[in-house]
Amino acid sequence: MSAGHDHHPAAGGDQRLLGGALALILAFMAGEVVVGLAAGSLALLSDAAHMLTDAASLILALIAMRLAVRPPRGGYTYGLRRAEILSAQANGMALLVLAVALAVEAIRHLVSPPPVAGTPVLVTALVGIVVNLAATLLISRANRDNLNIRGAFAHILTDLYAFVATAAAGLVIILAGYRRADGVATLVVAALMVRAGVGLLRASGRILLEAAPAGIDPAQVGTRLARVPGVAEVHDLHVWQIGSDSPALSAHVLVAPGGDCHDTRRALERLLHDAYGIEHTTLQVDHKGDGLLQIGQDRPPH
Repeated sequence: MSAGHDHHPAAGGDQRLLGGALALILAFMAGEVVVGLAAGSLALLSDAAHMLTDAASLILALIAMRLAVRPPRGGYTYGLRRAEILSAQANGMALLVLAVALAVEAIRHLVSPPPVAGTPVLVTALVGIVVNLAATLLISRANRDNLNIRGAFAHILTDLYAFVATAAAGLVIILAGYRRADGVATLVVAALMVRAGVGLLRASGRILLEAAPAGIDPAQVGTRLARVPGVAEVHDLHVWQIGSDSPALSAHVLVAPGGDCHDTRRALERLLHDAYGIEHTTLQVDHKGDGLLQIGQDRPPH
C-alpha cells in the first residue's frame, strides 16, 4: 500500500492579491451605487450588484483559503479542503438568482423606460473599466488552479465586459436619446451573470459528485498504468478531486509473479505525477495469484 500526499504552499501571496482586488471593488461599488441612483440608471445599479457578487466571491475565497490550510483533525481526514467548493456553489447560485431579478427589472425598463442621464452613466462605466482592469491584473497573478480564484477572475472579467456594455449604453443615450439602451445593457449583464453562475455550479458540482477531473479520462489512465512493465492487471480504479487543485487516485494493481512490487509502485507514481499531475495516490499492490485477505461473516455455531 502506498499513499502520496500533496503539499500546498502557503497561500499568503494569493490572499494579498485577492484582498487588493476586493478593496478596489468595494470602493468603486459604493460610488457606483450613488451615481446609479442619481442618474436613474438600472445598468449602473446592475453593474454594482454584479460587483457585489464579485466582492462576495472574493470574501468567500479568502475564507475558504484560510480553512483549506488547516490541518486535518477529528473526522475531517482531508481537512476542510472542500470549503472552497461549497463557497463556489453558493456564489454560483447567488449569481443566477440575481441575474433573474435584474432581467425582470430590465424588461420592465424596456416596456416603460424611465429618464436616464447618459453622461454620468458613460463616465462611471469608463472608470469601472479601469478599476476592473486593475482588479483583473491582480487576480491574474494568483493561482488560478483554485476554483474560487478562477471563479473570481471570471466574475471580474465578466464585469469588465458588462462595463463596456454600460458605457456603450451611456453613449447611445447621449447621442441618440434612446433610453431603452440602459435596459438592453442590463440584460447583457444578466446574461453574463448566468453564464458565470452556470459555469461555477457545473465545475463545483463535478467535484462534489467526485467525477474525474476535467481533462483526465479514467479509462486512458488505467490503460497507461496497465502498460507499465511488470504490471499484470489494474482494477478498482478511481479518480476524483479532493479540491479544485488536488486530484487523487486509488487503484488495485496486480504485479506479474516475480516482479518487484515496490519498484512497480514507484514507476506508477512517477507516471501519474508526470503525465496527469496526480500526487495524492493510494495504490494497493499485490503479486498476481497471491491470496488476498477476505473479510466475511462468521458461520453461526452448530
